[in-house]
Amino acid sequence: MEVPSQTETETDSNAVKTLISFYSNFVLNRLTALFFSSKAKMSGLYRRPSRKRRAFLPLPLPSYSLDSSLIITEGSRAYDVLGDIMKHIFSNLHNIQKNLQYWQSIAEGSSARKVYFMLCERGPKAFLNGTAQLLRDCFVEGFSTQHLFRPVAAHISERIAVLTTLKCSLATFLAQLYMEVEKCGDELVKDPEKSLSSLLVTINDLFSKLEASIGHLHAMRQSGSSVDGSYSFPLLLEKLPEVNQEGSQWTDCEIRDCINLVYQNLHKLDEYISKVVVKHKKPRKMTLYWIHYTCGAIGMSACSIWLVRHSSLMGSPDLENWIREAKDSTLGFFSDHVEQPLLSIRDELFETFRKRHKGMMDLEEVQLTSNSLHRMLLAFSEHTKGQKFPENASDQELLEIVMSRYEKELMHPIQNLLSGELARALLIQVQKLKLDIETAMLELNQILRANEINFAILAALPAFFLSLFLLMLVRAWFKQDSRAEGRGRVARIQRRLLIVEVEKRIIQYQTYVDQGLEKDAQCMLGLVLYTLDRLFHSVERHAKATGEWQCLKQDIIDLAKPGLETSYKLKVTSRMERMYDCLLPSVRRQ
Repeated sequence: MEVPSQTETETDSNAVKTLISFYSNFVLNRLTALFFSSKAKMSGLYRRPSRKRRAFLPLPLPSYSLDSSLIITEGSRAYDVLGDIMKHIFSNLHNIQKNLQYWQSIAEGSSARKVYFMLCERGPKAFLNGTAQLLRDCFVEGFSTQHLFRPVAAHISERIAVLTTLKCSLATFLAQLYMEVEKCGDELVKDPEKSLSSLLVTINDLFSKLEASIGHLHAMRQSGSSVDGSYSFPLLLEKLPEVNQEGSQWTDCEIRDCINLVYQNLHKLDEYISKVVVKHKKPRKMTLYWIHYTCGAIGMSACSIWLVRHSSLMGSPDLENWIREAKDSTLGFFSDHVEQPLLSIRDELFETFRKRHKGMMDLEEVQLTSNSLHRMLLAFSEHTKGQKFPENASDQELLEIVMSRYEKELMHPIQNLLSGELARALLIQVQKLKLDIETAMLELNQILRANEINFAILAALPAFFLSLFLLMLVRAWFKQDSRAEGRGRVARIQRRLLIVEVEKRIIQYQTYVDQGLEKDAQCMLGLVLYTLDRLFHSVERHAKATGEWQCLKQDIIDLAKPGLETSYKLKVTSRMERMYDCLLPSVRRQ
């Protein structure tokens, strides 16, 4: 039997390895292509998202009505593509605007504020490096304020420049897309599928312009830049093939491929913008307040050491005693100011009903004394005057007769005390005094009963005020949302400031149009649309709750139309500030 040589064995082994590698790469490439295609379709139009999409500024359709919106939304790929593009652009603009506002606030601050930011709000490493560099410069060149302000200005201006360029480019893209949709709005409403091919070609051209405007940001980095790391990653978007760009009818497969290309470009754009924004974003909260957190950690550590020293771990009973005393004090406060007052109020209220019969007996005793006094007055008057008085004669009349006789009897007190009516008149006055005392005691008893409830309520007031204070804290915590979507006074102010921002940008847009600055006008129109989208999102829930949503939505749509007169738009913003409840000033400030 012929034994194969070593060379043939190695050749067969290499062939097997090559074959395995070939099929492995083939399978991997197919799985990758399948995954990417599935991802594109998931991001595209071939599934209906299970989660409700965030409301965004409506498309500028002609005579935007319920019928036209239904035509273009139900099963329309054009609407979904445009909606996803606007959603991504609005989201990126909002992220850029948040960071840009922070850097602009730092740039507008005082010199001391800027130096404090450079030294104390960029983390411990920047604090040590900045302090060392400052001391080194002062030692070599002498102390000068330029050593402090020059790096601050470069640090802030670089970030403002990059973020402003990004914002203007995205705003211009948004404005161009919005005006293009407004231009072909009739076709989109009548037959959205037929006009989809031309719309996709336009979107491809807009992506090319956007790539040209922001793809060079990696070249803007200055020497000695303060941006961490390198961001020399140009924006490279996919281009639509030259085939069928002249307007011939596209097949459904070509439309799907073009839609997937649009979503690929959106994905690349999001990645590029996120990378640029991450390198130019404002510091994290942990970085901004690292000194506070450090001091807090030191304080917590010292407090922990102090607690350990007074705990049973170190053989000290202090901590257990303090806990026991705090528990007893809390239970005592609850018993004295919550439990006992409430029980006292409850018992007093039920006691009032239980003792109602006894109270009526006390009133009957007073009535008996009054009747006895009336009979005594009546008998004395009839004996004195020698005439019959009616039974219903008033005690006041009878008492006047008694007092008149009493005054006469006092002229000879000793004689009349023994043989006159003086003693009888004195006994009648004693009976009258008894009746007055019993009446006063009855009224005093009622006052004391009422005061017992008041005293019990007064004892419960500390617990009531404490509960009210805790309730106010919880309410303030729930309403602390200062965003424009919130429900508190600060949120109302934010919504009204959005209207002010819309007014300013509308006027600026008209100024650019009058001056013939087309590019600046498109950028400003995009910023108007971005602000209106924020306003649209912030007032939707509140306006629906008050029934104002349909009118308010139509006003916002009118403000977004570039063709309307500026004077009319300003009238609309003025009406919005005066008429809609969700945009009115807080009642507390009116």
